[in-house]
Amino acid sequence: MASLRASLLLVAVLCALAASSASAARDLRLRPTQFVVRGRVWCDTCRAGFETPASTFIAGAKVRVECKSRSTGAQTCSFEGHTDHTGTYNIPVADEHEHELCESVLISSPDTACAKTVAGRERAPVFLNNNNGVASNVRLANALGFEKDTPLAACTQILKMYEEVDDRV
Repeated sequence: MASLRASLLLVAVLCALAASSASAARDLRLRPTQFVVRGRVWCDTCRAGFETPASTFIAGAKVRVECKSRSTGAQTCSFEGHTDHTGTYNIPVADEHEHELCESVLISSPDTACAKTVAGRERAPVFLNNNNGVASNVRLANALGFEKDTPLAACTQILKMYEEVDDRV
């Protein structure tokens, strides 16, 4: 009789645990997904088209995350943010965007001497869905760049360093 009571108690506990875990899983599915798109904005002080030791990061740059429909190309949503003192932006993005093409896009630089976008570095794709094997809700975007109107004087020497490396390869 005692073993029957123990068995019934065990079954009751297991049923209660199964019901609570199913309820918790259902609650997780109902919550809206939120991602954070993180990246940096730099100033190409040498006008090299890539980051160099003389490159600086821009505080206060405006960046937008834009998503477009894969089928029509129409913009479906956008989220804006600014870089902090390290040139890093963290833009919250609501919901899943599995069936959309999303990108971080440069909008403006507060530095008027470094406000022209670097060709090919003005946008970066980001994948905003949970079906890509990434466990974190933070999505990293490639660095975005503006270029200086005139290169720094030290850039001649810096760029020679890259030429020397090319000669040895």
